[in-house]
Amino acid sequence: MSAEKFDPVERRAPAGARRVISLAIATGFGLGYSPFASGTVGTLLGIGLVGLMQWIPGLIFQSAAALVLTVAAIPFCHDAEAVFARKDDGRIVADEYLTFPICMLGLPFSPAIVVIAFLTNRAFDILKPPPARALQRIEGGLGIVIDDVVAALYSLAANHILFRTLIA
Repeated sequence: MSAEKFDPVERRAPAGARRVISLAIATGFGLGYSPFASGTVGTLLGIGLVGLMQWIPGLIFQSAAALVLTVAAIPFCHDAEAVFARKDDGRIVADEYLTFPICMLGLPFSPAIVVIAFLTNRAFDILKPPPARALQRIEGGLGIVIDDVVAALYSLAANHILFRTLIA
């Protein structure tokens, strides 16, 4: 069964420390509570992650780190969705910031590249080109995260094209 964004979710919410940790990470340590553009505000944490990933040597290991962050987002988003009792609640932003490093793979960490990557990532996440829109209907944390992975991959391709044509 597929769910639409903001449909009610009837799943047992976690309790105790798991609830606190999941909500903290899923909401981007509070950035998801922004009264405007919570996904965009939450994505800002992804810039810091990309900065930290610059210390990881080699594209293979950076790609592995991006994969680990993406997979880690799934259970936190899953738990937060149960707490908020709504499919892909806007306060959940871990899917934005933990997948953002994907769109910077193989690119230099410079202000111009980061701004371009941020803008393309947000544009593709908002537009949700195929198959992103259809994939977000998957239930639970996977459905919350997978459309952002697709958006990040579109962004990655666009960023490499822009880098090679405009900057390099």
